[in-house]
Amino acid sequence: MRPHPSLRTVTLLVAAATLDAQAPSATRPLVLVHATLIDGTGAAPLRDATIVVEHGRITRIGTGRQPVPVGADSIDVAGRYVLPGLIDAHTHIASTAAMRRALESGVTTVRSANTPHYEDVGLRALVRRGVLAGPEMLAAGVFVTPYLGETALADPRLAEYAGAVLTPAQLRGVVRVNLDRGVDVIKTRATERAGLPEQDPRKQVYDEAQLRAIVDEAATRNVPVLVHAHGDEGAYAAVRAGARSIEHGTFLSDSTLALMKARGTFLVPTYTTVVDLTRPGGDYDDPVLTVRGEAMLPRIGEVMRKAVALGIPVIAGVDTDYGPRSTSRVAHEVAAFVRVAGMTSMEAIRSATAHSAAALGLAARTGTVVVGKEADLIVIERDPLEDIGALADVLVVVADGRVALRRIPFTLR
Repeated sequence: MRPHPSLRTVTLLVAAATLDAQAPSATRPLVLVHATLIDGTGAAPLRDATIVVEHGRITRIGTGRQPVPVGADSIDVAGRYVLPGLIDAHTHIASTAAMRRALESGVTTVRSANTPHYEDVGLRALVRRGVLAGPEMLAAGVFVTPYLGETALADPRLAEYAGAVLTPAQLRGVVRVNLDRGVDVIKTRATERAGLPEQDPRKQVYDEAQLRAIVDEAATRNVPVLVHAHGDEGAYAAVRAGARSIEHGTFLSDSTLALMKARGTFLVPTYTTVVDLTRPGGDYDDPVLTVRGEAMLPRIGEVMRKAVALGIPVIAGVDTDYGPRSTSRVAHEVAAFVRVAGMTSMEAIRSATAHSAAALGLAARTGTVVVGKEADLIVIERDPLEDIGALADVLVVVADGRVALRRIPFTLR
């Protein structure tokens, strides 16, 4: 029997207490030696680098031998490549197992794009308390959508909005419930979904006035709004209403892209999700969606290329819940930015690190490997500047200074 929705956040807290094998140990100094560092700033790789981490932060970066703190753990990277931890700017993670799968793919920070019953808020607490190693979670709470369905069970106050969420008062009310639950972002939508066969993703569901009510209410606590929008009319209304980001953007027109550039709105195309529509398995497996995805792929590819050419910040997000069937990862999205959108490998890496951190308001803390920032790091086997696909082969993950995954050395110790 599935747990009652009102108990889900509590269930997360209880379940996490049993995850001793996954929970991080007490923070000790950490030293990575003999690394090839791609720091996310756009600088050329630093060879034979030593990276020193203390109290969860990077305290020293140099070449060759460096002073090592007493009692430090050491990882000999043996010439492999160290990069900032990846940021997934569009997720639906709702369980500790999914958090672990994201972490093992190299993701150290995620921005939730809603969960049904505030699971993201609960997961955020577990990471902050040190029960889980990460990723760090920016929580969105429940979806601000015209009809809440079962999500109305997530909080007793949502019962008032179980019938519909359409008027400015209703929209503001649902946003306020999310804000009271302590969310970091608000997620709403301007168009229907691509992943439901009965819906047309181009169809607009909220107009500018409705979206502005959402944005204005979120702004009372300085919380940004991300807007699901495949269709152009809905996306244009969302940008005019003050959306921080457009999620998907498959059918954006030149005029909407120009407005995004002028307003500083960033784009999270989730190209990998559209690829998933076209393939068996994964998060979607439906013949109607296969046909739809095949029609959408060239359109979203064209939008990505235009956005890059205009200088619109294009950010990596893969729109998955990292469930056991999921085949979508940030590494795949970054590779598509090179293969489809025309980015250089360095630009694509920065789209999932430094640029994502800036877009999410985290640039002072993470996104680059520089002294003073949180130690969110990954180690990969091969040079991603030569082969961007190498980003999918993650050997070590360090989240907030804690070693969350370690696969090297491969020999017995």
